[in-house]
Amino acid sequence: MLIRPLLALAATLAALAPNLRATNPIVTDVFTADPAALVHGDTVYLYTGHDEAGVGKGYTMNNWLVFSSKDLKTWTAHGSLLSLKDFAWARKDAWAGHVVEKGGKFYWYVPVIATEGNQRAIGIAVGDSPVGPFKDALGKPLLTDSMTPSSTKGDDIDPFVMIDDDGTPYMIWGNTNCYLARLKPNMIELEGPIQRLELTKFTEAPWVHKHGSVYYLSYASGFPEKMAYATSDKITGPWKYQGLLSEGAVNSNTIHQAIIEFKGQWYFIYHNGAIQAPNVGGSYRRSVCIDYLYHNRDGTIKRVVQTTEGVSIPPLASP
Repeated sequence: MLIRPLLALAATLAALAPNLRATNPIVTDVFTADPAALVHGDTVYLYTGHDEAGVGKGYTMNNWLVFSSKDLKTWTAHGSLLSLKDFAWARKDAWAGHVVEKGGKFYWYVPVIATEGNQRAIGIAVGDSPVGPFKDALGKPLLTDSMTPSSTKGDDIDPFVMIDDDGTPYMIWGNTNCYLARLKPNMIELEGPIQRLELTKFTEAPWVHKHGSVYYLSYASGFPEKMAYATSDKITGPWKYQGLLSEGAVNSNTIHQAIIEFKGQWYFIYHNGAIQAPNVGGSYRRSVCIDYLYHNRDGTIKRVVQTTEGVSIPPLASP
């Protein structure tokens, strides 16, 4: 008599299992930071930095990690598919990168410190699938501090690449100053001048997404960082400041975002330092989280609520 109820209970628990695993942070066995996300087919690929520092201060980051999911609840770890060792000209700081697909190739833009001149630099790796294998596409930096029109060196971090509706690829990047430049169709060369974008209280971590006819440029602002955003009717600006998108991350001086639409729902992917003992989190031992993002009918974005439940809870109706 108990067999049927027990089978029903087992089926219910199996159905709930993905939800039970979908808490924030989404990965707890390794520290992850600076998320970038790519939707390809029915899968989201998550590319992160890898914090390896001790409990003390200082970033120790030597490689990047890759994860994938078909539901944003259960994740497959693909390990480190790119590292500093893959760039013979780089020596340290495997910081926040970004992956974009064009023509069946997957281009991974990453900031590092180059051996020559000890400059901040941006390199490119390329692969034939979202999980590689990836190799250095140029054998040298795409961009270095000496090429950036600023008296503030060290600006060349956090590259983001977007292919606009007309097929033109753009790269946006920066630290304290935000820059934009067109890429050539081959995705591995700059085309035209570097433009400085006028943004209110910009610190780093630019990310652009488009909803309807509106372009949204989100970025880390101030320090400790919060997440701000601006809007425009084109990717080149001018950009209108719209205020905060999110408060600062728990137990972390930085917050770095990816914003994606997946299966009709928008998501805000970020990191915090919330992991507790025995794996003590913090500003140099961060972990990626995911929460919902909602666009308002007036073209603004609803303030993101950071949660421990993440996408385990059902999304709200659109405002």
